[in-house]
Amino acid sequence: MSEAFRNLLRKVGSGPHTSEDLTRTEAAAATRMMLTQEATPAQIGAFMIAHRIKRPTGEELAGMLDAYDELGPKLTPIAATVPTLVMSIPYDGRSRTSPVSPLVALMLATVGCPVVMHGGRRMPTKEGIPLIEIWQGLGIDWSTLSLMQVQQVFEQTRVGFVYLPTHFPLAEGLVPYREEIGKRPPFATLELFWCPYQGESRLVSGFVHPPTEEMARSAFALRGTDRFMTMKGLEGSCDLPRERTCIIGIHTPESGTELNRLLLHPRDYGFDAAEVPLKDEAQYIDQLKTVLHGEPSELLKSTVWNGGFYLWQSGLCPDLAIGLEEARRLLLSGKVLQFLQELRESLERV
Repeated sequence: MSEAFRNLLRKVGSGPHTSEDLTRTEAAAATRMMLTQEATPAQIGAFMIAHRIKRPTGEELAGMLDAYDELGPKLTPIAATVPTLVMSIPYDGRSRTSPVSPLVALMLATVGCPVVMHGGRRMPTKEGIPLIEIWQGLGIDWSTLSLMQVQQVFEQTRVGFVYLPTHFPLAEGLVPYREEIGKRPPFATLELFWCPYQGESRLVSGFVHPPTEEMARSAFALRGTDRFMTMKGLEGSCDLPRERTCIIGIHTPESGTELNRLLLHPRDYGFDAAEVPLKDEAQYIDQLKTVLHGEPSELLKSTVWNGGFYLWQSGLCPDLAIGLEEARRLLLSGKVLQFLQELRESLERV
């Protein structure tokens, strides 16, 4: 048993009236002891439940991110005309709506914007389709590559993926606890703020509940992260919705302490519609392939809607309208499909 960890557990687990918030240093220490399994299984499970009930603070999440930076993997910087876009999407995947973020990543990389994604295998509580399986359905298996090989592919193609079981086994070691307790611990929030890239980047954090966005702002301020977006996306992802107003927070180095609010109404651009449901995963992968071939569908429209937004926000297009036109052109011309083939060939070479 770790006596040091027990003291930290006592602070967060003393109940609604006497529990205390951890300092940034204490949160980093607690996370480090859990990642390295210095804490016992009983202590780790108790901490996850107690911290979930107490609710993490921005300062605690900043400390947890410090520990991830210390012990976790990071891709090294590559040259690009725009900052690398890091998409942080819930690791427990999607179960109700069809994701388009891998296609958006391909689109952005096609025109020069590097993209880093990260995730793991199927996880509770949702057990939805994770990013790794979507990429595998497109013929890209990141799970078989070492971090060095991912770096090589990233340098060649501007697309990289950090996969927990292969590249961050310490964090993967905590997944069984999530399976056993059946609830999302604060680590599920941490994943939305983690940036496994060392260079200049713009982090996009998906969220569902407003308190998550506030925690992000607080943690990022403490850590000096000044270029990020918060996205009230589909199922907490970075995908823009089509059947409701898109709620986005934008922070740049010039923003100071402010988070600029952007509200986008899909109907203003002709994209309002019901979300594309995710009913059959094999059928969904086939639908992604038809999008890459430019065949008309609601999923293609969702990809254009998202692709146009990120082309604009990445600085590759001067406004959203032009971004939408460019996204449509890239898909219908076959350029994104051609880039996917180049990505496959890059993986085969490393």
